[in-house]
Amino acid sequence: MELKTPLYDTHIARGGKIVPFAGYLLPVQYEDISKEHLAVRKQAGLFDVSHMGEIIVSGPDVLSNLNYMLTNDFTNMEDGRVRYSPMCNEDGGIVDDLIVYRLSQDRYLIVVNAANRHKDVEFMKQHLKGDVVLEDASDHYAQLALQGPKSKEILSKLVDPARIPEKYYTFINHVKVAGIDCLVSQTGYTGEHGYELYCDPKDAVRLWEEVLEAGEAEGLIPCGLGARDTLRLEAAMPLYGHEMTDHISPLEVGLGFAVKMQKEDFVGKAGIEKRGEPKVKRVGFKVTGRGIVREENPVYIGDIQIGVTTSGTHCPYLGGAYAMGMVEVEHAVVGTEVEIEVRKRKIKCEIIPLPFYKKA
Repeated sequence: MELKTPLYDTHIARGGKIVPFAGYLLPVQYEDISKEHLAVRKQAGLFDVSHMGEIIVSGPDVLSNLNYMLTNDFTNMEDGRVRYSPMCNEDGGIVDDLIVYRLSQDRYLIVVNAANRHKDVEFMKQHLKGDVVLEDASDHYAQLALQGPKSKEILSKLVDPARIPEKYYTFINHVKVAGIDCLVSQTGYTGEHGYELYCDPKDAVRLWEEVLEAGEAEGLIPCGLGARDTLRLEAAMPLYGHEMTDHISPLEVGLGFAVKMQKEDFVGKAGIEKRGEPKVKRVGFKVTGRGIVREENPVYIGDIQIGVTTSGTHCPYLGGAYAMGMVEVEHAVVGTEVEIEVRKRKIKCEIIPLPFYKKA
C-alpha cells in the first residue's frame, strides 16, 4: 500500500494528478508538464519531495564510517557543506547515489532516493564499525524544492536574506521561513538555481502555501514528478534505476569526480579496480529523425548494437527529443550518428555533449 506525504490532500485540492511512485502517492503533474518545466527554467517551480529518505549518522567514529561506506572523501568537509556521493556494493556497482550534509563534527544528515530508503539503511547498518549510531529519520522530515531563476527572490520574502545559503551545495540549519523552522540548502535536481527546504511534517502544508503565495507575482507554480524528470534529463542528471544500477559502476556513468580511489579503502574499491578501465560510457543523444526515444531502447551503428538507452523524452525548453544511454567506449564519440530502435522502428540520432542544458 502506497504512503502519502503530508501534502497529499493539498495536491488533491490543487488538482494534482496522483500516481504511485517509489512507494508514495505523488502528483505527476497539475495542469501541463511542459508548462511546469518552462516555469522552472524561466521563473520558478515548487516540488513536494517529502518522499526522499533522510538518515542521521552520528558519533565519534562517524567520519571513518562515511569514508568507508561511500566513494567520496568527507575528511575535509566543514559544517554547513553538502557533498554528493555514490554508495557501491562489493562488485563496484551502485547501491544508490545520495547527498551528505555535515551538521556538526560528529553528526551528518544523508538524503537518499525514496525507493532505496530501506535498502540503504540495511546496507549502511551492515557496514557500520565502532562508536557510531544510525537513525532512519525519514518520517521526521518533509522536504520542498523551490527551483528556478526567481527562487532567491521568492525566498527572500520569507527569510532574512542573510540566512539564505549563498553557495551551491551549502546549507544553513534552523532558518525561520515564514516563521517555520527549516534546514535550507542551495541544492536541487533540475539543473536550475534553487533551494531545498526541510521541515517538520506538521509544518509542511503551511510552508507549501506560504512559499506559493510569496512567489505568485514571480510566476511560481506547483510542479509534479513529470517536470522533475524532464528537467533532470534536460540537465543530464543521472537517475537511480536508469543511469545507475547495482551493475553499473560510477566510473561508467561519469561520476568519477565523486570516487576517490586514493582513499585507503571503501566498499566497492576492489570491485572498481577489478573492472579495469570502463568498457561502456554514458552519452547523450539528440534525436535527428522522427520520434521520441525512451529507456531500454537498443542503440545501433548499422546492424551492430553498441549500447542501450537509459532515459529519454521530449525536452520542452530545448524543443526536441533527447536521451541518455550507455554505449561501448570506442563508439562514445561526439558527432557519431546512430540509430535507436523504438517498437521495431529505427530512429536516427546523434551523440552530442552532456549536459544538454546548462543554466546561464
